[in-house]
Amino acid sequence: MEKDIYLLDGANGTSLWAKTGDTGPVWRFNKLFPDSVHELTCEFIDAGSDFVLSNTFSANRPSVEPFDFSVEEIIREGVMIAKDAAKDRAKVLLDIGPLTGLLIPFGKIAKEEAREFFGEMIKYGMMEKPDGIFLETFMDLEMLKIACTEARNYDVPLLCSMSFTKYNPKKGGRTMFGNTPSQIASELSQFEPEAIGLNCSEGPEETLPIIKEFSEVTDMPLIYKPNAGKPKVEGGNEIDFDEFAMDVSKAAEIPGVKYIGGCCGSSPQYIEALAKKLRSL
Repeated sequence: MEKDIYLLDGANGTSLWAKTGDTGPVWRFNKLFPDSVHELTCEFIDAGSDFVLSNTFSANRPSVEPFDFSVEEIIREGVMIAKDAAKDRAKVLLDIGPLTGLLIPFGKIAKEEAREFFGEMIKYGMMEKPDGIFLETFMDLEMLKIACTEARNYDVPLLCSMSFTKYNPKKGGRTMFGNTPSQIASELSQFEPEAIGLNCSEGPEETLPIIKEFSEVTDMPLIYKPNAGKPKVEGGNEIDFDEFAMDVSKAAEIPGVKYIGGCCGSSPQYIEALAKKLRSL
């Protein structure tokens, strides 16, 4: 790729909640408020995003069916909306998140069942020809590997990102299931991902040490997409646009970091500030 750093988008979820006033699952909006989804995607691209995610996070069968939608209509519509907004201005990644539940023995989901759920989401998404697949916000490496196996049925770039618990200086970065950056890099290498890294988790101050740890254990390109700080009770986030941009842009100095964006709370205004800061480096 030509650029050293690619700018990802921000938070579909919190941004669409703010835009619509509906705080239910945002994948529903592909059918209920498609204009709002389209508008938000355009806003991220206008802000400077090189890549945008389809509004399909968590649109798996157990989540979708109780709302009387089908996985196919939600996933395909989500990719179509993103592609129509992006046109030739940005690349579209099929966004796939973890299942709503845990694998056996921690939960009730069997591995074969998980493969079926991930397989159908990815199959329907790939019918609309996105530019790649982004598996994000996984906390369990075993579940992520199942999703990777299904994604590797398609010859497109694959990005993999996990969510971490609060950083511990003595133990280092770990997911809720205890997965470390070293373990993640080692076990995902078989899938030949375009990039790996972290998203969601916490704000940039808490997550920069984790992406640095990734940099020390792998030569694979890295993804850094932290939250815009923690939400405040009275609304908004603990850090403003400029502070977010300043803190997140520090990741550009870490060897291997190639994809930078924002997660929960990061509206297009946050991404615009980040784009300006990255251009100034």
